[in-house]
Amino acid sequence: MKLLLDTHIWLWALLEPGRLGRQVKEHLEDAANELWLSPVSVWETMLLAERRRVELEQPPADWIERQLARVPLRDAPLTREVAVASRLVDLRHDDPADRFLAATAAVYGLTLVTADKHLWETKAYRVLRNR
Repeated sequence: MKLLLDTHIWLWALLEPGRLGRQVKEHLEDAANELWLSPVSVWETMLLAERRRVELEQPPADWIERQLARVPLRDAPLTREVAVASRLVDLRHDDPADRFLAATAAVYGLTLVTADKHLWETKAYRVLRNR
């Protein structure tokens, strides 16, 4: 399975694994699954650290580089197709980061791993819910 990690899922897996549900943990640990990360999640992590909503052991850019070296993830490129799809995807709210993640999952045929109920309510892509 090809799994696109929502920003909070990626951060929880690294910083607070107890917040992940059993099913999500199993899928993340399954070597047969591909784990994908959007550059939007890297950007969002930087913002969260700058606003002190997440505590990192190092400056955000260094921490991100270290984590990606430790647990490599596939890049989910932010393309023109993803940008267009971000405005067309059927979501009830207009959060730009969520729209880009949803569009990325739809364009690349990825399963979005998320605890965000707003992202569960669509048929444009598959979802693995963290409960």
